[in-house]
Amino acid sequence: MTKRILVTGMSGLIGGLLQQHLTKQGDYELSALNRSMVDGVPTHSADIANLDDILPAFQNIDVVVHLAAYLGSDSFDDQLPVNIIGTYNVFEAARMAGIKRVVYASSGSTIRGVENIYPYKEIAEGNYGAIKGPIPLITHKDVRPGGVYGATKIWGEALARHFSDAYKMSMICVRIGSVTKENVPADARQKSIYLSHQDVCQILQLSIDAPADLKYEIFLATSNNRWSYRDLEHPRTILGYQPLDSAEDL
Repeated sequence: MTKRILVTGMSGLIGGLLQQHLTKQGDYELSALNRSMVDGVPTHSADIANLDDILPAFQNIDVVVHLAAYLGSDSFDDQLPVNIIGTYNVFEAARMAGIKRVVYASSGSTIRGVENIYPYKEIAEGNYGAIKGPIPLITHKDVRPGGVYGATKIWGEALARHFSDAYKMSMICVRIGSVTKENVPADARQKSIYLSHQDVCQILQLSIDAPADLKYEIFLATSNNRWSYRDLEHPRTILGYQPLDSAEDL
């Protein structure tokens, strides 16, 4: 049966990739909630910081994929309208419309703070020779934000847990790695957290289609990179995520 998918922030890089990917599948009816119009799909143009303005976009929707985010300066005042208020509004609008699942684009910035300590600092710097012994993997249970942006994404994950517990909604949080327009890592740090175009689309589609009884989860998402320190066994076990690419293959 065709699923009706509302994507916030579809005009962004990942939103555009997901639009192309799901359109090719043929089993999804896409619409966008976006400030600007998106070519090829019905678009409700509104600011997610205004709950009343966005409510019409959520009617007759099966799954919301919340990709819209502010990625500019790290000041709290700049982050507040979209990443805090906007995320609450998207979750609340979904609840009010009776939507059973929201896929929330969290971020690896929720645990980026570990890159201040050994051995993750050395990995981020590409100083692999300084690493002795096995690397303890960071999992979905770890929290150590990098900056205010990372902290807002942790808040979004906590809010998703609340909506799942209080309203029995399925809230799936994906801690997305580094997705670049060029589809290649730009530096040593990105080589460890690189997430290819097809791999980000894969994990988002798996999250959209996950069993209905999956009520709350957090998944780390990178490609199969040699120096990745982020656990992929959890999304592999729960979702069946099998990354197809690696930073070392480029």
